[in-house]
Amino acid sequence: MSPTVTPSKSDLSWQQDTATQIPVSDKATVGEFIQETVALTKRLFIQLQRRPSTLVAGIIQPLMWLLLFGALFQNAPQGLFGNTSSYGQFLGAGIIVFTAFAGALNAGLPVMFDREFGFLNRLLVAPLASRFSIVAASAIYIVALSLVQVTVIVTASAFLGIGLPDVLGLASIGLIIFLLVLGVTALSLGLAFALPGHIELIAVIFVTNLPLLFASTALAPLAFMPRWLQIVASLNPLSYAIEPIRYLYTHSDWALSSVVMQAPWASITFGTALLVLLGFDVVVLLAIQPLLRRRFA
Repeated sequence: MSPTVTPSKSDLSWQQDTATQIPVSDKATVGEFIQETVALTKRLFIQLQRRPSTLVAGIIQPLMWLLLFGALFQNAPQGLFGNTSSYGQFLGAGIIVFTAFAGALNAGLPVMFDREFGFLNRLLVAPLASRFSIVAASAIYIVALSLVQVTVIVTASAFLGIGLPDVLGLASIGLIIFLLVLGVTALSLGLAFALPGHIELIAVIFVTNLPLLFASTALAPLAFMPRWLQIVASLNPLSYAIEPIRYLYTHSDWALSSVVMQAPWASITFGTALLVLLGFDVVVLLAIQPLLRRRFA
C-alpha cells in the first residue's frame, strides 16, 4: 500500500497567490471610458460602411417627402401657412426634424440585435472599465448619423429654393437637432433594454413614428388644428424643435426672446423651446438610469 503524500501548504495555495498578484481595479478612469467608447463607436461606423443602405434610405425618404408634399401644396395661397413664401419652406423645418427623430427612434435596434445574437452578453462579461460606454457609443453614433442626414436635407432644401439660414442660424439648427436626438436616442436605448425582443421594439417604433409626426406642427400650423389636437401638438417635443427651426428660415433677425409658437396656454419663445427640449432630455436620461443600472449590474 502506497503511502499518502500530503502536499505542503505552499503547494495548495499557489493558485490563490497567483490570482492575488493580478491588479484589479473597479474604478473606471476617464481615459479608459473614452477609449472603450471610441472603440465601440468605431464598430458601429464599420457596420454602417459595410451596409450603407440605412444611411441612404434615411436621406432618400425625407427628400421624397419634401418633394411630394411640397408639390402637392405648391398652389396654396401665399400666406396660408404663416410667414412662409411657399408650403415647401413651411414643410422644410418639419422634414428636418422628422428625419432626425426617425433616426433617433431606431437607435435601440442595433443594441436589441446585439442582445439577441449574444454579442451584448459578451460585452457585459468583458472587463470593461464602464459598461455605460455601450450606451455612450450608441448615442454618439446616432447623433453623428442624424447630423449627416440633416446636413444633406438642409443643403437639398437650399437648392430647392426653400432658403438657407445664416451661420448662426445653422449652428442653432444643429443645437436643436442635438437636443432632440439626445432625448429620443436615450428613450430608444432604454426601450431596447426593457422590451423582450426586436419585434416589440419595431412595433413601438411603428406605433409612435407617424402619429407623433401628424400630432405636431410639421405638416400644418396650430391654427389649422382642432382644439384638442392643438393641445396634443403643444405637448409634443417635436413641435418645440420644428417651430424654432421654421422661425430661423423665415426671420433673419431672431433672438432668444422671439415668439416662435402660440400654444393654447402661452406664447412660446425661442429660448423657452430650447429649455423644453433640454428638460425633455433630462427627464428621459433620469428615467432610464435605474433600468440601465439593473441591466449592467
